[in-house]
Amino acid sequence: QVQLVESGGGSVQAGGSLRLSCAAAGIIFSNKCMGWFRQDPGKEREGVAVLSSDGRTTYSETVRGRFTISRDNAKNTLYLQMNSLKPEDAAMYYCAASTISYCVTMRAIGYNYWGQGTQVTVSS
Repeated sequence: QVQLVESGGGSVQAGGSLRLSCAAAGIIFSNKCMGWFRQDPGKEREGVAVLSSDGRTTYSETVRGRFTISRDNAKNTLYLQMNSLKPEDAAMYYCAASTISYCVTMRAIGYNYWGQGTQVTVSS
């Protein structure tokens, strides 16, 4: 059974930083495309950053240069370092895993397994 458990969310002021973590179990983490997504109530879930098993990354235009996705295969953990946070970054953040190694999309439909989410709040 695949389990993805996010942590690290919280409340920060604009300009601050947070690091999200996603602990994975039940999958061969090292050879999977992994991603971070976020969603506001009533809005579609949007891709923030994805990371292929070979280390290739893709970021959304809204976070490029501020967020960094990374993974520690020894710990089966995915990270999202978020710097220079803005109020518009506030959302529920989700970790996701694909069944393939190379990330081909940042659309949520391309990911098979999801965590429960961790809330990020950014005050101005």
